[in-house]
Amino acid sequence: MARIAGIDLPREKRIVIGLTYIYGIGQSTSAEILAKAGVSEDVRVRDLTPDQEDKIREVVDSYKIEGDLRREVSMNIKKLQEIGSYRGIRHRRGLPVRGQHTKNNARTRKGKKTTMAGKK
Repeated sequence: MARIAGIDLPREKRIVIGLTYIYGIGQSTSAEILAKAGVSEDVRVRDLTPDQEDKIREVVDSYKIEGDLRREVSMNIKKLQEIGSYRGIRHRRGLPVRGQHTKNNARTRKGKKTTMAGKK
């Protein structure tokens, strides 16, 4: 089992997809990492040699991922809230931050709606 950046990658998937299980690495970054490490995208995680794993680990270490990235994002949100910006207020109230309408939608941010009984 390949363990990169403290994350166990799924054994049956291609390595280009398996790397996306790491927070902060998407499809394009994953392809970029594999190109730098010189590993084919079509190799399954279970078929990686220890040498290939080490090369991938070296390249991944140069990116900001997992705990560091989560910490940075939360600090950015905290800063917005402290300075009282519009975006910070939206974060604090649990409303959409990027200008979406809230009259009918925004259930993901606002939460599940409960119906009131007897309201006419």
